Amino acid sequence: KQWYQRRVAITAGRKATAFALKKILEIQVTVKKDDPKEQRELLKKCASTSMCSKLIAYNKDFFADMVVDAVMCLDSLMPLNMIGIKKITGGSVTDSQLVKGVAFKKTFSYAGFEMQPKTYLMPKVLSLNIELELKAERDNAECRIDNVEDYQRIVEAEWTILYDKLDKMVASGAKIILSKLPIGDVATQYFADRDIFCAGRVTFEDLNRTVKACG
Repeated sequence: KQWYQRRVAITAGRKATAFALKKILEIQVTVKKDDPKEQRELLKKCASTSMCSKLIAYNKDFFADMVVDAVMCLDSLMPLNMIGIKKITGGSVTDSQLVKGVAFKKTFSYAGFEMQPKTYLMPKVLSLNIELELKAERDNAECRIDNVEDYQRIVEAEWTILYDKLDKMVASGAKIILSKLPIGDVATQYFADRDIFCAGRVTFEDLNRTVKACG
């Protein structure tokens, strides 16, 4: 009797599965990739539906277009986390805009930052995870002294280590240098004199997006 009940349950489960699959095929919506206009309209409807319960429900049409544009900008191999969202204090929600590229908040800068160019055409981008400051070099430079006169050697060693790094970065041909760690005033002025843009304390997420976007 127990075997008979199990058999009935299995048969019923198979029939229910077949019925559900048939119903799904009947109500399915096919996205025609060869028709960009229809594909965009469908994506816009999906985006608008997801915003109905959010605080921006009254502006869902405005943000739906922005979301679809952002998704359409991605390459087929790029994940959705390549889309970043930056919150800026002040203004209204309709002041929001889509930046087709990698955008990050202005980082802390030293004197010389204003002299650096802000526009480049097809530049090389150098991504770093090192600190370009003299105080950081003291942890790596070691010089043993026996008298006061040799103190100058310690100072020169710190400057030599820093300038060796900067020279190699310039020799690489990079015009944009981004670092996860701080870039000091000496390095900032050094790059400004050579028409190189630099930014330190860039968040890991933004730095990672830059690396993936630039290949």
